[in-house]
Amino acid sequence: MTNQAPQCDAYDVDVVRADIDELGHVNNAVYLTWVQEAVLHHWRRLAPKEAVASHVWVALQHQIRYRHPAFLDDHILVKVALDKLAGARAFYTTLITRGDEVLAEVQSCWCYLDAANRKPVRIARGIIERFLPRKVSEHI
Repeated sequence: MTNQAPQCDAYDVDVVRADIDELGHVNNAVYLTWVQEAVLHHWRRLAPKEAVASHVWVALQHQIRYRHPAFLDDHILVKVALDKLAGARAFYTTLITRGDEVLAEVQSCWCYLDAANRKPVRIARGIIERFLPRKVSEHI
């Protein structure tokens, strides 16, 4: 297999009144909702159906750097890229943008769980290949 860039995904958002806080801009917690929606959209788009049905992701950590506020009726693009898979963990970088302007940058770590028993599970080689199309041995 050749070394290729990781699979990326984008999620469109239109800011609605419920996203706005008392300061008149998108509440900080809403940004994390967008990150979660983008990561899960990425997972569902690339993962085999049986893996989506039998596993869930939980966030372990988010590090977010807010650069500019978003406002009511803004059209936002949430771009997510998987940086690394290690054991049961996935590391993502997410950019939240309005046009060419970066509103926030997020580094996050997620844990892959068996949906039935809620215990961490090592990500299978076949799934790693779908998300990071390089030599599988580089990621295990």
